[in-house]
Order: sequence, then structure tokens, then C-alpha cells
Amino acid sequence: ASAGVSRCLQALIQGSADAVLTPTPQYPIYAAAINLFNGTSAEYYLNEQDGWGLDLDELDRARDQAHDLGATARGLVVINPGNPTGQCLSEKNMLEIVEWCKRKKVVLFADEVYQENVYSSGRQFVSFRKVISESKQASDLECFSFHTISKGMVGECGHRGGYFHCKNIDPLVRDEIYKLASTTLCANTTGEILVGLMSNPPRPGDPSYELYHLEERGIYESLRRRAKMLADALSKMQDVTCNAVEGAMYAFPQIRLPHGAVVAAKAAGVSADTYYCLRLLDETGICTVPGSGFGQQEGTFHFRTTILAQEEDYDYLTRSLQEFHARFISEYS
Repeated sequence: ASAGVSRCLQALIQGSADAVLTPTPQYPIYAAAINLFNGTSAEYYLNEQDGWGLDLDELDRARDQAHDLGATARGLVVINPGNPTGQCLSEKNMLEIVEWCKRKKVVLFADEVYQENVYSSGRQFVSFRKVISESKQASDLECFSFHTISKGMVGECGHRGGYFHCKNIDPLVRDEIYKLASTTLCANTTGEILVGLMSNPPRPGDPSYELYHLEERGIYESLRRRAKMLADALSKMQDVTCNAVEGAMYAFPQIRLPHGAVVAAKAAGVSADTYYCLRLLDETGICTVPGSGFGQQEGTFHFRTTILAQEEDYDYLTRSLQEFHARFISEYS
């Protein structure tokens, strides 16, 4: 979906007077692409205390920030389920976002690549296309939505394939985006085949349906168990808080680091969360990404870790993580 994101942003942005509101924390492709096309990126913060929810007042603040920078908000990026934060927005919150976009004349960019990865029993994935279609006030809202073969139960990260859907986008704009895509010249044949397989899986009665369904449910149920095991293990650690992993493939816990660790990190020339993650890697072999790589509220520290380790390794993995964390906190307290 990365190429689709870039093409749609390129179609929207004419220059620095055009702003796109992007979430923090966020998958960095959006800020990078906006900068590449000489646009203005205005960050809005997800509400960690509310399960990484999206607050309309915060959207207004980010829109005003863009205005102060001399730019007009043209687009809003929403990643749902979230990367790196692992939340899944409620349909009520999604409707609020859609109606806000309509009032503010903002194009919605709906990153829905983790739509099959929803684990909490109280949540289910709902597409923004559906919310827009059923909205009484915003049924004509312009929206780009994105999906990929790299996530879900298919998980073919080694191949590149995805699609985006243009809802209520002017046909002339679609034509220009198609021209941009056509400059690639060479078809991504294997990626296109996999997109077709993902979009049209075996149906009941097909020869491969029973095996496909068995394998798909097996992968999903294992991911769901791993999501809970990881969040539970992180929440038991001293000075760590972790929201439930409702969706996607990640946990994004907040770690409250001792002052001594912050001082040691400064002496090493890195941020405190980077220092923590490097020490974790050196001592345990567990690879995580510091929260500073995704953006975070000033004065807070996080790291992103996945739920993709093999399920049989989880006892060892979580024990190693907890033991390292206890040593680290003790060393710098």
C-alpha cells in the first residue's frame, strides 16, 4: 500500500500551503511522503489514556497549528487498526471523524492494512467506507482507503502488493492518479496475483476451502493469544503501562525511566528510549523500536514490539524481557 499512499498524497499536495494532519505516534511513511512532496505535516496526538483514541479537539488543535504555519489542512490520515499503537477505533469515534472531515472540507486517508488483525472481543473492524456510506451528514466525503497483502493472515511481506479505493473522488482526479501509476510501466505480476488471492479467498464448497479456513483460523487464534500474553506481561513490569493490543501486530508500552537512565542516554548521544532498546537488544537479543521513531508526547518514553514471535517461545521471551527490565530499572534507580 506504500506506493498507493504516496500517489494519493502526491495528487493532493501542491506545495507547502497544503497540510496533512498525521497521527502521533505514527508509521513514518506519511510524514516522509508529505515532506517529499513539499507539503506541511501537522501532527495530532492520539490519547494514550483513552486507549489511543482520537479526540476531535486535538484534530482542531492540529488544524489550527497548520494554519499558524501558513497552510490549509487538506487531508487527515487515520491508521485503523493502529500502527504502532495497536488500537481499533469504535464505530462511534469513526463517525465523529468522518463528520469532522466533512465540516472541515478535509480528504480522509484511511490506512486499513491491519483490518483482519482485530483481537479484542469488544471490537470489530469497520471500514471508513461503510461509515461514510451510512452517514447522513457525510455520505459524499472524499476518502482514500488502503489495504495490502503484507498483513492479515496472508502476511506476504516479501512480496509487494496492495490496493487503494477511491470513494467520492472526482473522476478527473482518479484519471490523474492512474496516469501516475502508469509511469511505473512494469506490472508487479506476483503482487497482483497475491492481491487477487487475498481479495477472493476460497469459498464454501471450493476444494481448498476447508484447509484454507483451518489454517487461517489457526493463525488468527494464535495471534489473538499472543496479543493478550504480551500485553499482560508488559503490564506486570515496574513503571510500565500497556494498553490492550486490540488490533494490528504491535504493543506500544510506555516506560517511565529513572533519571539515571536519561543521563546515561544523553552521555551516549541517544534518546533514553533508544538507549533502553539498544541495551535490551545487546543483553537479550530482543529487537524493539524506540518510541521516538514514531513520535510521542514530550517527556514520555515508549517502545514498539510485535506479537509475531512464535507462540511456543512466549514464556522465554516475556521472562527475558521482564528480567532485563528489572535489572535496568535497578541499575539506574
